[in-house]
Amino acid sequence: MKDKELKNGLFGPDKRQKYLPLFLIVSSLCAVSFYLGAAYGSEKQSIDETYDSIAFSNNKAGCTSVIKQGPIAPCNISTQDYTPCTDPIRWRKFDKQRMAFRERHCPPRAEKLQCLIPPPEGYKQTMLWPKSRKECWYKNVPYDWINNEKANQNWLKKKDDKFIFPGGGTMFPNGVGEYIDHMEELIPGMKDGSVRTALDTGCGVASWGGDLLDRKILAMSLAPRDNHEAQVQFALERGIPAMLGIIATQRLPYPANAFDIAHCSRCLIPWTEFGGVYLLEVDRVLRPGGFWVLSGPPVNYEVHWKGWDSTEEKQKRDLDNIKDLLSKMCYKEYAAKDDLAVWQKPLNNDCYEQREEGTYPPICDDAIEADAAWYVPMRPCIVPQNPDAKRISIETVPKWPERLTHAPERLKWTAGGNTGGFNQDTRIWKERVKHYRTLLPELGGNKIRNVMDMNTQYGSFAAALIDDPVWVMNVVSSYATNSLGVVYDRGLIGTVSDWCEAFSTYPRTYDLLHLAGLFTAESHRCEMKDVMLEMDRILRPNGFTIIRDTPQFLENASVLGKAMRWKCTQHETEIGPDDKEGILVCKKTFWTVTGESDES
Repeated sequence: MKDKELKNGLFGPDKRQKYLPLFLIVSSLCAVSFYLGAAYGSEKQSIDETYDSIAFSNNKAGCTSVIKQGPIAPCNISTQDYTPCTDPIRWRKFDKQRMAFRERHCPPRAEKLQCLIPPPEGYKQTMLWPKSRKECWYKNVPYDWINNEKANQNWLKKKDDKFIFPGGGTMFPNGVGEYIDHMEELIPGMKDGSVRTALDTGCGVASWGGDLLDRKILAMSLAPRDNHEAQVQFALERGIPAMLGIIATQRLPYPANAFDIAHCSRCLIPWTEFGGVYLLEVDRVLRPGGFWVLSGPPVNYEVHWKGWDSTEEKQKRDLDNIKDLLSKMCYKEYAAKDDLAVWQKPLNNDCYEQREEGTYPPICDDAIEADAAWYVPMRPCIVPQNPDAKRISIETVPKWPERLTHAPERLKWTAGGNTGGFNQDTRIWKERVKHYRTLLPELGGNKIRNVMDMNTQYGSFAAALIDDPVWVMNVVSSYATNSLGVVYDRGLIGTVSDWCEAFSTYPRTYDLLHLAGLFTAESHRCEMKDVMLEMDRILRPNGFTIIRDTPQFLENASVLGKAMRWKCTQHETEIGPDDKEGILVCKKTFWTVTGESDES
């Protein structure tokens, strides 16, 4: 009787009438959610057969799914260096003109691998920094091409079971240190903190970028994927910032006015061809007043032309063409000595406005935003300076390290940006990183060197790690507010990317992946399983992830992590149990296709 009365009291006619609209609303929302999910997922039905079942967790709406995933199998050993969006096997499908086939061409989801990329046979735990800068295990990057073809230039040498990196290069066989010493004589700003961010196009094994680290200059070393040379893989194995990329037909994935200096040492880019579009792209990403440094052909051709398998006349013509193009771009010859030539970008738009009408290259119209850099075609025109940008030139931006904590002027034209928000973001991440250290004692030690912040805003996570022996790749989503210019203004580096696709790097190249709110922000576009498989691809064995998100996403990440052989633990944030977010710390175990493991 009491049960009946209680039932009538809770769900009697009046109560049912009261709660019926709410019930219908919740039911409708759930139905719409599942309909849209089914529509989006119809194309991936065959792939998702690896899911064992779907269960449901309780939340306020009552329709949040939690996956149950069985163990994910390893891929074939032939995929050990698989780079999905720059896969040599697929190159034949794409245009060979202007090297477009070496740009990003990602596979459709139906062709994505749903397995774990294995390490090569004999792989060993990566050497610790700073020892790794000078040597690495041969089995980790087992490619002899550079050693055989460039032996006289001291790029690297094979010694027993290791590669040794003497610090040489095509244009600095006597050592990169001496080469940069000469560069600093020509560019004093490299020694006083004026020059902080650098771009190295055609970086080789990144000896230039590696040496600059001791000089408090942070370089983004860039080279394309190829069949044998594995240059970027060598750089990252050494603990030096680098990513796969090429100047071809698409803009580089960096904002305008980002780098203080750009460098090309015998990178063999035809700078004046196709309307000078390659040099104009370097100009776009170079900060006002920044420096462009060229060594190798055709610089100092009078001495070297015979060794370049060329003619003196051709090399002179090439150099004259470069000088003419740079002059029309309002660059000035800054310094030159022996094998080095340095030009400086103008500080503002004044020179462009004083050019004669019809001067080539023209000024770009405003059809494409200067910072747009994700699958945006390059155009043979000059990107003018933002008329509101008064303090982003190399002469006005604070010197390093003051610029790390200084609120950049660029915030003014970044959506939602302001000084107060910037300062608050910096303070918040200091506290968060302090808490992270209690959860991951390895943070701050020499076991973590290559770090990626997969979903940054202003680079404040990286700023909080500035005294640690790490460097951080700051990634801004191509679908988020483009705040990457603020990151560069702080003297940090990063790139635009889309986590629905693979990142431009080799497998096993990062020690720590940090992502805060990424799944919440991108779950409507990206499959969580795909993102975590990509994380596993680029994470080194025994590497770590710190995932900060809502409990429902952490639960899914924990399930997927277990399926990928990760060991995960959930934690509260620094705020405590009242925070709507939580933290998942995971460690990728060291396994091989033969079943051996070596966890340290």
